[in-house]
Amino acid sequence: MKDRSLLMIPGPIEFEPAVLSAMGNPTPSHVAPEFIEVFGQALERMREVFLAPDGQPFVVAGSGTLAMDLAGANLVEPGDRALVVNTGYFGDRYGDLLGRYGAEVTHVRAPIGSRPALDEVEAALSAGHYKLMTVTHVDTSTGVVTDVKGLAALARARGVLIVVDGVCSVAGEVLRMTEWGVDVALTASQKAIGTPPGLALLVAGPRALEAFSHRKTDVGNYYADWTNWLPVMQAYEARKPSYFGTPAVNLVSALNVSLGQILAEGMDARFLRHSRVSQACKAGIAALGLGQVPLSDEMAATTMTAPRYPAGLAGPDFLAKAKAAGVILAGGLHPAIRGEYFRIGHMGAVSQGDVLATVGAVESALAACGYGFEHGVGIAATMGILAE
Repeated sequence: MKDRSLLMIPGPIEFEPAVLSAMGNPTPSHVAPEFIEVFGQALERMREVFLAPDGQPFVVAGSGTLAMDLAGANLVEPGDRALVVNTGYFGDRYGDLLGRYGAEVTHVRAPIGSRPALDEVEAALSAGHYKLMTVTHVDTSTGVVTDVKGLAALARARGVLIVVDGVCSVAGEVLRMTEWGVDVALTASQKAIGTPPGLALLVAGPRALEAFSHRKTDVGNYYADWTNWLPVMQAYEARKPSYFGTPAVNLVSALNVSLGQILAEGMDARFLRHSRVSQACKAGIAALGLGQVPLSDEMAATTMTAPRYPAGLAGPDFLAKAKAAGVILAGGLHPAIRGEYFRIGHMGAVSQGDVLATVGAVESALAACGYGFEHGVGIAATMGILAE
């Protein structure tokens, strides 16, 4: 009998056995030839996964917030103006982060569940001389996805650097970094990249590196300073030893395995699989009569779903009953609506069976909470999409 529940939250996710196996291998020296080869290969593979052949990858021990810091600390100097395209909790976080480095921050906001329109962002860019703009590709507090391609075009037209927080998107949502003109894309290992938590991942494009090279002040964060990390990344990719801080060697080994699996699947095939799984999950939720936080299908992320609770249903009770049915789901995160919705993650190694089990657990939990619906209708709707 399986003694654990299926983890279906917006990260950490379920990981492939080969990735977990790499975590359990004996720990090598960070300057051992075999590890240098693994790290160098992982950096090369990151370019392919980010679709950034001209990008400079960084792999640093830390969380997704450190990845955000690796962009903000190195690209912002006191007095620079920054525009935040804000779709929730993590837009707020990026604004706070940039302010710590002396940026004058302006937010372009939208109602909860929506996103700023391109013309609103264009008007904001026209009203001020900004150095950079940050965009949360998928804000896990709302499940809203932004139009990165359109926003990147606006930034390019104004000569503004665009930084994409892809923590809940990279390797799940379509993101074509070089083709779209994205200057920095970042993520964390535990999301669609498919590696246990602990690595901050970032790829910097040529314009970002050029802006960094012309800084007039020292970077205000010693650990995040690209000055310290860039020679290390370049050395490992050249298959030479280097040191600034000890890398998380087992995690890097696991990352290389996962990146290899992603590339074996193929990026377009992976995007299509995520889209299909997302549609199936959302069809099941809709069939059960539940709304979602995103205000339209166009604004709803592929990597996660954010259903609203039925009126009168208590969130903690529902989540406990879903876990009893074998699936762990996440509660709400956005402070204004925290108790009104829950969150389902479906990214990385997620399978059709995982989604069916999840919708089944949602049905079971709803029934146990006294919510009236036609039993099996959610699973049937999910299967209808998966069977197409």
